[in-house]
Amino acid sequence: MRIIDLYRKSFTISFEIFPPKTEAGDINLWKEMQALSDLGPGYISVTYGAGGSTREKTLDIALKIRDSYNIIPLVHFTCVGSGEKEIARYLEIVKKKEIINILALRGDPPVGEEHFTPPPDGFSHANELVKFIKGLDDFAIAVAGYPEGHIEAENIDTDIDNLKRKVDAGADFIITQLFYDNNDYYTFIDKITQKGITVPVIPGIMPVTSLAQITKITGMCGARIPKKLLAELQQCRSDETICKTGIEYSTRQCHELKQWGVQGFHFYTLNKSAAVNKIIESL
Repeated sequence: MRIIDLYRKSFTISFEIFPPKTEAGDINLWKEMQALSDLGPGYISVTYGAGGSTREKTLDIALKIRDSYNIIPLVHFTCVGSGEKEIARYLEIVKKKEIINILALRGDPPVGEEHFTPPPDGFSHANELVKFIKGLDDFAIAVAGYPEGHIEAENIDTDIDNLKRKVDAGADFIITQLFYDNNDYYTFIDKITQKGITVPVIPGIMPVTSLAQITKITGMCGARIPKKLLAELQQCRSDETICKTGIEYSTRQCHELKQWGVQGFHFYTLNKSAAVNKIIESL
């Protein structure tokens, strides 16, 4: 099934997981996957390592999600480290495995490099990848959106112009980067609507369970932790109270967004189920 059809029918919950790097991580993932599957997600996205380093593992996990849990997989794919011929070969394998949903991303520069440099026969931007994938077969394609603007963009308007190119190239829906101020999402929707973008825009939610972890993640992606939330987290005296505060904040955030009329939530789980379980129970 094409994921876009889920959004046309009903409110949809979805999750993101990542390929573990260790045997212990693998064991934990499939333990948590059982709990995540019990929450009834419409689909689960599987990330893609730097430079395509987990490409085969990403596909293996996606197939297990589909075949063992009967959940639609959304496979990440980036421009990093692959030229046109290699991308075409990989997507032919994906198609033969009967996976049709792709999250097309430019991808981050490899570790140690400050700027993204495409392969000689590769792509510099996600819209080019979207157009290429659409030309290969009738894949359903998701792309990323950034309510606060991409960290490399000159400004939010320039970033929205880039998003419009991805949608015009064939993207079916948008999943946003994590954010903690709903007003950023509302402003983002207003701006992209003015640009003529009408595809579903699914808010990306990452509950705070560790102050050090979320500080690192937001620093890397350019997302902002509101001062009030940061102050509350800094006042917590234990990891347990940080987690509780973070979950309560994301729960309020999700309730407001749902009342506003979003078509679903995409939870960045970090391969853990407890936080999203509590939020979904409250919804």
